[in-house]
Amino acid sequence: MESKSKRKSAGKVYLVGAGPGDLGLITLRAKECIERGDVIVYDHLANPEMLGWAREDAEIIYAGKKAGERSLSQEEINKLLVEKARAGKEVVRLKGGDPFVFGRGAEEAKAIVDAGVGFEIVPGITSAIAGPAYAGIPVTHRAENSHVTFFTGHEDPSKTKSAIDYAGLAKLGGTQVMLMGVERIDAVTREMMAHGVRPDLPVALVRWATTGRQETLTGTLGDIAKKVVDLGFESPAVAVFGDVVALRKDLNWYEHRPLSGKRIVVTRTRKQAGVLTSQLRALGADAFELPTIRIEPPTDLREFAELVQDAHIYDWIVFTSPNGVDGFFDVFYKLYDDAREIGGVKIAAIGPATAQRVRDFHLHVDLQPEEFVAEAVVRAFQKQGGVENLRILLARAEKARDVLSRELSKLGAIVDEAFAYRTVPETRDLTGARRRFLEEGADLITFTSSSTVENFLALGLPWPKGMQIASIGPITSKTAREHGLKIDIEARRYDIGGLVEAIRKFFEGKNV
Repeated sequence: MESKSKRKSAGKVYLVGAGPGDLGLITLRAKECIERGDVIVYDHLANPEMLGWAREDAEIIYAGKKAGERSLSQEEINKLLVEKARAGKEVVRLKGGDPFVFGRGAEEAKAIVDAGVGFEIVPGITSAIAGPAYAGIPVTHRAENSHVTFFTGHEDPSKTKSAIDYAGLAKLGGTQVMLMGVERIDAVTREMMAHGVRPDLPVALVRWATTGRQETLTGTLGDIAKKVVDLGFESPAVAVFGDVVALRKDLNWYEHRPLSGKRIVVTRTRKQAGVLTSQLRALGADAFELPTIRIEPPTDLREFAELVQDAHIYDWIVFTSPNGVDGFFDVFYKLYDDAREIGGVKIAAIGPATAQRVRDFHLHVDLQPEEFVAEAVVRAFQKQGGVENLRILLARAEKARDVLSRELSKLGAIVDEAFAYRTVPETRDLTGARRRFLEEGADLITFTSSSTVENFLALGLPWPKGMQIASIGPITSKTAREHGLKIDIEARRYDIGGLVEAIRKFFEGKNV
């Protein structure tokens, strides 16, 4: 029987299709591989935000593959994958789209096999299908075509002549989809016309398909190359040749949403940003996450644990944020294995997200004020008959506003503060968001707490010209104004849903 230590030392390589760009189009298997991987090797076309799923201790390696940028050669990549696997690592190789659709995945798989290393292929959604779909172009239509052809415009530079059979393409007709060929669009279209394809054949180029940066350029075989030059239309893009392109006029769904074309920076903790980002993206925004703060355990974890251990002696526990709930129960379930150990204590929560996080642990929320601020909790307690002589445990962040503790104490409550977590500036740029912010700027930046304002400003990043500000509520807005910032949008309901609604109404009003 094979020993456990020997089994553990056998590494494996997962050639994973990273999809076309939209995180929602990643397969469950791909996400599972990223979450488990010891080493993640990714290309330029793999959305770096998926690296947020990787373990904290995972080794992240950028292989490049961007035109004009230093990257690992294919031989270096092959060698790297084999070396890491032989060292007993689970290696996840992320390749944009599908690894076996013009992705050189077959070459990497052959090198792995030759080295005697185990591997697995995880197919992905290719941009050849997803790009046209997000541009409102079905690659097949019963009235238009009966077949689809895929070809690459980026061939092996060592070839003495093109392997593309333009005469065959011309004869075949139907819908034809070209990947990686924007730089050669002039030569490709001239060859197609020289072999008999009609100049007025509809053509579409879809750039950064399925992402918030998606742009679509349409034309004909005869004029598309000139349009590319005139507009400076650059890769990465997928090209569609065929009469199905005309259907975009009626089927273009992705580029007509309320926030389409708006670049929005989301400043929250890396853990929390996803909800706001996904809601903005659902409305068409090019939203990207620039974490300004990172959640870490409290400075005095022992003191916090002692308060959690004695939670059953209190009349109330008050949670001010989902992070406080997570911090509390993370420690609670290390101390106890039965939820009933919390005793008869009642629970108050500020905001629906905090309340929902409490419910996620199958506990009832006894008090949830209509407004999502500390002052509202005090008013809610007063409506219930006051808090005199009640023992209250307040689970909150270090260095947060102490209004709630102070006001409850004034009303006669016996308040203990349990610092469940602390926020520190996020200095890492794992996904390249900070680099993108510096290069491209943004139309709007969102602030969801006073700490996101302060920590963003502490990063010292230049303020892009024309960038406006959206705030989740008056307290956050007050902090921003104290730092000399002008608030353009403020949520009327102080939660993520309220902020998204305010942003949507703001831009809809501008487009009237």
